[in-house]
Amino acid sequence: MTDEELQSRVEALRGDFAPLLLAWQRQDGRHDLPWQNTRDPYRVWLSEIMLQQTQVTTVLGYYKRFLERFPDVAALAAAPQDEVMAAWAGLGYYSRARNLHKCAQAVMERHGGAFPRTAAELAELPGIGRSTAAAISSFCFGERVAILDGNVKRVLGRLLAFDGDLAQQSQEKRLWRQAEALLPATEADMPAYTQGLMDLGASHCSPRQPQCLLCPVSGLCHGRAQGDPTLYPIKTRKLKRGQRENWWLWMEHEGRVWLQQRPSEGLWGGLWTLPMYDSEEALDAHRISLGVPALETLPRVQHALTHFDWVLHPRRVVLDGGAPDWSERPGVWVAREQLSQYALPAPLKKLLD
Repeated sequence: MTDEELQSRVEALRGDFAPLLLAWQRQDGRHDLPWQNTRDPYRVWLSEIMLQQTQVTTVLGYYKRFLERFPDVAALAAAPQDEVMAAWAGLGYYSRARNLHKCAQAVMERHGGAFPRTAAELAELPGIGRSTAAAISSFCFGERVAILDGNVKRVLGRLLAFDGDLAQQSQEKRLWRQAEALLPATEADMPAYTQGLMDLGASHCSPRQPQCLLCPVSGLCHGRAQGDPTLYPIKTRKLKRGQRENWWLWMEHEGRVWLQQRPSEGLWGGLWTLPMYDSEEALDAHRISLGVPALETLPRVQHALTHFDWVLHPRRVVLDGGAPDWSERPGVWVAREQLSQYALPAPLKKLLD
């Protein structure tokens, strides 16, 4: 599709799309989520970060508990990172939590505790991308700026039958321009419009089985008119899933578990886990060098991540007498009743429970 053809479609939609979407959102969209009906940028920002690649039903409990622990940006900025990671533990994609903490500190240091009011300024903060910045500025300050997260790419890709490959940055920029062209005319409509796009992508315009008969803009949708809206959006680059295998050494001594903290960057960055090995032979050699007795073999743990499937093999022992010398691999003995104070990855929390 040429730029002229695409522009012609957008021009034809401009007068109808936003009004239809706004009417639907105000009547049938979501209005009772805890981060709605507020213009507090701290709460909106927190929800946007938590909702990245995470279902609403999962986020609800975490959002409530996180706010109870860190009620405002100042409290979050002042908290130790370990405490932030512990509150996030189990939500996954842990770089989000590290950036959340850095962002709160940046808001305090650079902006005196007040979030910037424009998407351009918000996008300069740690962990806030272009679409998230636009969502915050739209919801909280009514800025006329487009969002383009995964759901919105799907809605607009189908609406326009956009045939550009979104794996290419140039094509994504093309779609950004059309998203901006379709914005409603007034700033007052921006919160409902932005929410409407999110709601439509999360409900009727689903990835595999769109409910076109219920969609408020189905009569405008070029993807539906062509017979199969699921052909859009187009993204050819496919991630090849990998496989990973590691072994865990679960040691207990006098009601305490030995934990070690992962490096701040990388997989499970900053979280606390059992000592981890690349092979059973490596684990066994280290066990023998420490004078640790034979280990109990526990059922393997299977954990699916975005890019690969991870198999973890726990090996457990309860130690009598003195604890082994772990000076070459720093860690801590943690009493079972205090484990909740440590940021543990979800599969380990489940295993220890």
